[in-house]
Amino acid sequence: MRPPVSQRGAMQNLGFDLNVMALQARWNDFVEYAGSRWLPSIGVILAAILAYVIGRAVFTRIQKRLVTRTATDLDDHVVLLLRRAFLLSAVMWALWRLFSIWSLGILAQWVVAAWIGLLFIPISRFVGEMLTTIETQFVQRTSTAIDDTALPLLNTVVRFLILALGIILALDHIGLNIAPLLAGAGVMGLALSLAAKDTLSNLIAGVLLIIDRPFQVGDRIELWMAPSETGTWGDVIEIGLRATKIRNPDNLVVVVPNNEIMRRDIINYTMSGSDIRLRIPFGIAYESDIEKAKDLLISTAREVNGVKLDPLPVVIVRGCGPSEVNLQLRVWIEDARARRRIADEITEQAILMFSKGDVEIPYPKQEIYLRPMEKSQSD
Repeated sequence: MRPPVSQRGAMQNLGFDLNVMALQARWNDFVEYAGSRWLPSIGVILAAILAYVIGRAVFTRIQKRLVTRTATDLDDHVVLLLRRAFLLSAVMWALWRLFSIWSLGILAQWVVAAWIGLLFIPISRFVGEMLTTIETQFVQRTSTAIDDTALPLLNTVVRFLILALGIILALDHIGLNIAPLLAGAGVMGLALSLAAKDTLSNLIAGVLLIIDRPFQVGDRIELWMAPSETGTWGDVIEIGLRATKIRNPDNLVVVVPNNEIMRRDIINYTMSGSDIRLRIPFGIAYESDIEKAKDLLISTAREVNGVKLDPLPVVIVRGCGPSEVNLQLRVWIEDARARRRIADEITEQAILMFSKGDVEIPYPKQEIYLRPMEKSQSD
């Protein structure tokens, strides 16, 4: 039996009302969901885009004004650092807020860690650009090749350390235990330092050569080892981080480790100036005339090219040996680089003058006296 028409209409009205109420409930849920998630997300995106565009325009304008008004690059690098940091922060802040709004806490934490790590990239670039500017000004004032190698290496090492610090802080933010990582890096560094002890010693000595600058490329130097009284003599042709190359008078290239150079006495004849005093030892026999030997040495020195006559050469008696009287000729020369040539020429001419002037050059000799043996009483 079908219900009356009035009842069927009431039931249809009731079903319609229920559908309307369901749609209204869904709409309310959507509005509530959109109000708590979508609308804030859209607002964050719009705010980030607006901040990015405005910040980029402002920093670009500031940078252009500083370029035209200042002669130094320092302010340009500072503005560029702030610009990069601000734009990166705008993007990372937007991602962090979006993940926080959508209750994605783990991703939000990772975004902050990435934010910390990526923030050290513009800082590293800023430090690198500053060091590059300093390197350019420093290298232009020097003529040694070691600056062209050591300073870029220092730049790379500093930038790497800054990036490594950023990575460590980022890993620490996400709760990763970095103590084993640091301990492993320390052990590895210790092992490498022990294995490459000599190489590191030469590198450190190379850096000290940059600071002290005892010589430059083209200087004539002598590396003197005092205890053994031996030395390396020649012109510096290359200065590297590990070793220095010297061309000796025989046209041979001698490679000396920088660590060995720092242990020796460095005599720089180029840096000493144009006038230096030269001391040449001579020995004559006790039977020879000392005053005559002095006159011969002085006249010989005055005839050699490169010897200064003001002040005049002098000869002094330095002492007495087992078979000779030790004399020392002291002359001033005009070119420090010609020291060896002048000394050899004076020595050669002095030997010839001694032979002509009856001045004996002694040689080691020993007198032996034989005493006859006494006869015994039995004989």
